[in-house]
Amino acid sequence: MILKHIKICAIVMILAVVATSSSVYPGKKKLAQSGFQFLSVGSDARASAMGDAYTTVGANALFYNPSGLSYLSTKFDVTVNYNTWIADITHSSVAMAFNPKHGLFGVFGLSLNWVDYGDFEGTMVWSNPKGYVKTEVFNPTAISIGVGYAKSLTDRFSVGGQIRYVSQSLGRSIDQNSSGLSAKKNIASVTAVDFGTIYDTGVKSIKLGMSVRNFSQEFKFEEEGFQLPLTFRIGVSVNAFEFYNFASINHQLLVSIDRVHPRSFPEFFNIGFDYLFMDIFSLRVGYVSNQDEYDFSYGFGIKKFGVAFDYAYTPFGVFDKVQRITAHLSL
Repeated sequence: MILKHIKICAIVMILAVVATSSSVYPGKKKLAQSGFQFLSVGSDARASAMGDAYTTVGANALFYNPSGLSYLSTKFDVTVNYNTWIADITHSSVAMAFNPKHGLFGVFGLSLNWVDYGDFEGTMVWSNPKGYVKTEVFNPTAISIGVGYAKSLTDRFSVGGQIRYVSQSLGRSIDQNSSGLSAKKNIASVTAVDFGTIYDTGVKSIKLGMSVRNFSQEFKFEEEGFQLPLTFRIGVSVNAFEFYNFASINHQLLVSIDRVHPRSFPEFFNIGFDYLFMDIFSLRVGYVSNQDEYDFSYGFGIKKFGVAFDYAYTPFGVFDKVQRITAHLSL
């Protein structure tokens, strides 16, 4: 039976690799050809503190691997994330999960992610000494709304998926033509699909997982076509203390490693460590390879009585720092 599950997981991973490889690189390497890049930015504090090595970690699964929903042990779960991103951009998100019959009918989820890019001053070409005139102050925004579902097919193998409506507004533009001035709303939207699997090997606490996120059709604002930042991940995680006869409820060290294959960037890997003391207090550190402005991240978390608070700090080169805060409630 174990062999059968391993084969299933391996087949799914191979198919996903082939699918993403053929669509992302149809003949040669094609980088920086996707839009809606806000979908590539993580807002969960625990995940970010672990370098986003989160493919096999169940919490806040809708933003990483929807099959992780199946690990929900309570009836209801809600997570609120806030991310002070670079250039005064803020990312906020909410995820809710509902487990009606202890996983008998699976676990249902809702996700909401929105971005505030701040205020910008609009201009348009004009025949004056400056060559332009001011139009209005506008506020670009982006939003993603998703519905997810996951189920444990056996006591070791879980699958999950999510369908999302994704939209971005770049504000209103004012154009001058032969008939005068005309206003145009620059909005684009598309439907995206995420899916993934997690396999519990039964060896210690080792879990294997894969996810494909942001699978969609091509969309466009004007004439140029784009696709979402399609991303394929495979990952493994384990409580490392189990190998040293040190594991207990008082001390746990989660080690998680992901290999990431995005559409827009060269491949990289994430590695994260989460030390949990007394099942209450966590210290975390993460590393992301092959990035220009950031690599290490740090954070901590506190949880008790179904309530958790997490914080993450990421030095971000010339952009100074990125901070994330997450509040979590399970009932």
